[in-house]
Amino acid sequence: MHIGIIGLGLIGGSIAKAIKRVHVQNSYIIGYDTNAADLHSAYDEGMIDFMATDLKSGFSNCSVVFICTPVTTIKSVVTELLPYLPNDCILTDVGSTKYHIMQELEPMISTDSKRIYYVGGHPMTGSEKFGYSASSAHLFENAYYMLTPLGDTPDFILFILQKLIERMGGIPLILSATYHDYVTANISHLPHIIASSLVHLVKENDGDASYLHTLAAGGFKDLTRIASSNPDIWTSICLTNKAQIQRVFSGYLVILQNFLNCLEKDSEKELYSFFNTARLYRNTFSEGASTDLSKHYALHIDAKDEPGIIAKIATSLSDHHINIKNLSVMSDREFDVGVIKILFGTKTDLLLATEILSQHHYTLYY
Repeated sequence: MHIGIIGLGLIGGSIAKAIKRVHVQNSYIIGYDTNAADLHSAYDEGMIDFMATDLKSGFSNCSVVFICTPVTTIKSVVTELLPYLPNDCILTDVGSTKYHIMQELEPMISTDSKRIYYVGGHPMTGSEKFGYSASSAHLFENAYYMLTPLGDTPDFILFILQKLIERMGGIPLILSATYHDYVTANISHLPHIIASSLVHLVKENDGDASYLHTLAAGGFKDLTRIASSNPDIWTSICLTNKAQIQRVFSGYLVILQNFLNCLEKDSEKELYSFFNTARLYRNTFSEGASTDLSKHYALHIDAKDEPGIIAKIATSLSDHHINIKNLSVMSDREFDVGVIKILFGTKTDLLLATEILSQHHYTLYY
């Protein structure tokens, strides 16, 4: 199977590595990136088989092409690429917004002379780091990978993509483009805006002594870690999902205003209900923690999804008398690196666990 990957950054590079890791149907990968260093790195590591120097060469025999560029550039990439794609090629992207770009692309895709299938894609995994150097063969393991097909997409096309994603380790979900954008505005886009706004708040409120900067730790750092993500990508996301972000943001402002009203009234009952309702709902999330996570120290492990891997890690820590507060396999990791997340009760346990697991050559983030 000839597979094209346009853009070899965090996601594109990880797709190449994941496909090569599982030897998908004797895959032959054509890679293209405007960053020559990333392109050559992928080729030198054997993650791609052919370095395309432009969009006109190398993609004419592809069964599937992944477009791994910012959302605002997808249309121009598709426009340039389409004349050189073979009939019945599956074209998909990895952008964080879907409705806007799919509305633009739908009238362009298939013509009387050529049939191309376009399926929007969005892997719910990633990192605040970016570029090919941050890519990983295990990035998609146990991560949701959303697909947003056009209305006339045949079932067999979706089947091909679903199976490819499953081979890469992902969990495919099929949604409409509109609902996808509403979902991601709630659980991804608005949280990122909030994280960035909190950082702005601390920056603006800090004094010459920089006490806020010095003391910002624990829960604040956990809550705002995603504010370190690529600003180019997030500018693109906000501009292409404007309507849904505005819709969700308006609801969020109502919640904040209601909270301020409770505070103004000194309403202990309503304030308690505000926090307790959130606590109870938060504790139903699949991560499974039943206590305040901000009091814990988190370690993310980029480990291969294989039988016994959790037992190996847990045993290594248990042998050194390190107590694990919570352990979970991450399925929605758009901003979280690592397949496995472990929570420790003390910083000492976190640092010791990091030292021990590093000796076993796991890739760790904390």
